Amino acid sequence: MTTYEAVIGLETHVQLNTITKIFCACRADSWQMPPNSNICPVCTGLPGVLPVLNKTVVEKGVRLAAAMNSKINDVSFFDRKNYFYPDLPKGYQITQYDVPIAEGGYLDFPVADGGTRRVRLRKMHLEEDAGKTRLEGNLRYVDFNRCGVPLIEIVTEPDLRSAEDTAQYLIRLRQLLRWLDLSEANMERGQMRCDANISIRPVGSDALNTKTEIKNVNSIDAIQSAIANEIKRQIREVQAGNEIHPWTLDWDDNAGVLRMMRSKETEADYRYFREPDLLPVRLTPGWKQAILEQMPELPLQRRQRFMDEYALPEYDSDILTSERSLSDYFEETVRLYAGDPKKVSNWLMNDVLRLLNEKNITADRLHLTPVYLADILKMVDQKSINTNTGKTLLVKVEESSRTPAEIVKAEGLVQLSDDHAIRLICEAMLSENPSEVESYRAGKTTLLGWFVGQVMRKSGGKVNPNLARGIIEELLK
Repeated sequence: MTTYEAVIGLETHVQLNTITKIFCACRADSWQMPPNSNICPVCTGLPGVLPVLNKTVVEKGVRLAAAMNSKINDVSFFDRKNYFYPDLPKGYQITQYDVPIAEGGYLDFPVADGGTRRVRLRKMHLEEDAGKTRLEGNLRYVDFNRCGVPLIEIVTEPDLRSAEDTAQYLIRLRQLLRWLDLSEANMERGQMRCDANISIRPVGSDALNTKTEIKNVNSIDAIQSAIANEIKRQIREVQAGNEIHPWTLDWDDNAGVLRMMRSKETEADYRYFREPDLLPVRLTPGWKQAILEQMPELPLQRRQRFMDEYALPEYDSDILTSERSLSDYFEETVRLYAGDPKKVSNWLMNDVLRLLNEKNITADRLHLTPVYLADILKMVDQKSINTNTGKTLLVKVEESSRTPAEIVKAEGLVQLSDDHAIRLICEAMLSENPSEVESYRAGKTTLLGWFVGQVMRKSGGKVNPNLARGIIEELLK
């Protein structure tokens, strides 16, 4: 049997997190607002109105283009893409066609086998979003709130070869968008939407065969499932001697199936022409330089630096650079602590991340600042408190916003290291548990950890556990 490979290209629409829409003063983020409450004559295309370009949209587009190694065009144009649909009130969409904000470029990303994949970009262009429709019973409702929301569309070359690599590309793209503060890229809210173009060919061939397009997918997991299903379907069709038709497919996430929506449009169907109401976008050298000067260190660069500079494992570096504020939090804590970076990493990944997940916030919103985490680590190193108390302190600082020192003083949490005092507690604990002592002396030495735990409980966690362990062993002899 012939072995086939997939040929996958993506068109990803990203909602830019500007305050206002791309051509008017309506709010850009209106996903929680009542339907049709965030509209004006401009974004609904009423006669006699003129669009005015949002400068921030251009600047965010330039930043993304620079991060993705694209050629930034000093002059770009807006065009009209003509099609008729209930949620497009003007009967056309203002977009960029043949001279977009940026062309070419690539995104490298690590994959599970330890290697790196490169996906080349064809272009990225700025455009306005359409509205949305909702079917309820026999009625279809139209909400224009989203009309005019600024988008950047990223079109890749057909460089992806599997559903798994497609998912990894989207994960890294979402990471980059959030890192650069361009978009929240929440797919469930429609802030990042991806259409996948898929064809198959025999392994070793360089042919580009008839492709289908998958639309309306609202999560990365769903995109991975939809692509995997379509690859299998196309292979079955070809092996059965059937022709692949250029369909546009809709993914039903609940049923886990693809359904045909319509035959796929071609560019000629859209009758593009220059938008007469907007001037060309001209990036002057000074404006372009000012935008590029604000570019931060990118996530994969920082990931590699964490491995080189702090000797962190790849796993730690990957997690700590998954989100920019977490990455900044780590570096600031390392600077203030001036101790072992790996120890900071362990506390962050094992304890601070749990706090972030429980509160569903990012690291920059924690009351437990890098200053406070560094103070707690220093207290543990100095044996002022033990490790268990330190981990408890993390939660208490976050809940109370008090400093670690204030909490330790107010609650008497200073670690007990006096040999005589610890000995008295250990003697009392052993006298209270004669059967366990007998079992230990009969050979059940695993009870030693239990004895230490009982001492910690009796002391309210204040005893130095290593000292307690040594004293207990001595007494049991």
